[in-house]
Amino acid sequence: MTDFALFRLPDGRAWLGEGPFTAHATAPAGGGAFYINDFDLSDPQPWKQPAKLHALTLENHAALLHVNGAQPPVINWAKPATEWFKMAFRRIRREVQARRLEKMVPVLTEVGSLASGSPMKLIERILSSPSNMWAYAHLNDGNGFLGATPELLFRVRGDELETMALAGTAKPGSSVESFQNDVKEIDEHEIVVRYLTDRLTQLGTVSREPRQLCQTSGLTHFQSRITVKLSQQADPASLVPFLHPTPAVGCLPRNDATLDRLRDYRRQLKVPLFFGAPFGFVEPVSGTTHLVVAIRGIACESGQVKLPSGCGIVGGSAFDHEWRELRLKREAVLRLLGLQA
Repeated sequence: MTDFALFRLPDGRAWLGEGPFTAHATAPAGGGAFYINDFDLSDPQPWKQPAKLHALTLENHAALLHVNGAQPPVINWAKPATEWFKMAFRRIRREVQARRLEKMVPVLTEVGSLASGSPMKLIERILSSPSNMWAYAHLNDGNGFLGATPELLFRVRGDELETMALAGTAKPGSSVESFQNDVKEIDEHEIVVRYLTDRLTQLGTVSREPRQLCQTSGLTHFQSRITVKLSQQADPASLVPFLHPTPAVGCLPRNDATLDRLRDYRRQLKVPLFFGAPFGFVEPVSGTTHLVVAIRGIACESGQVKLPSGCGIVGGSAFDHEWRELRLKREAVLRLLGLQA
């Protein structure tokens, strides 16, 4: 199989869609379609209905994908340059200190060359990712992207919408107690919570659970679960631009001017288009719709592999700390995918 999409839920259920795909502006009746778009939501028909849909397991994935006997990829990574990212960090921090911005998320991308093996073998790794993560992939002839994310953009089931704020990352070696009292990380997290609750009150009655810890692939974050009792039926196609990008991967305030600056930084820093974008699936039969934020992944194209990581710049941000956080996030992806040397 050369053209396919994949989505795995935290409960282990997974689906594999085999191309060719039929594109739709809204989720097709009957479900069984994937939501695939870039960060800028430039595709007006992002719902992709596969020619064939398979229930996917660790036991049958190799046969379905025709990767029996393939070897895991070996990648030669180049050291990421600091110059352009440091310039973006300084400019964003000046805007934050001048109170023209509250938060913005620049992204650094590490680039490597595929020396041998097949990225398709990484499907097994994301299918066996921790139970608090969603696996996602879209590959065509070995080119595309894949990963496993801990961040839910939203899930709609009946008259209830569920989402989360996932922001704030523990410093290396910090204790749980010190992280839970880290003013900068709490501030970064609460910015996202405030944005989501303000937006979601337009849709219905909002409930927020207490802030807690989320641990994935060696990283610790703050997480707050948020649910909405919807006042009327919600169309997932309109919910995506309503919520994306949240300040966890975007900016605040979120207006045309700040989004344009964010996109400029992403272009200057050559961020893969999938990173931070919505990716999702609408289940057949039940119609439950899941949209996640595509982080913790890699992009593959013509033998080149890109590994992005982002950090939230707020008033208390310091370059050295953010630079370490970016490295830790990339190392978490390499551990997840079994690509560490």
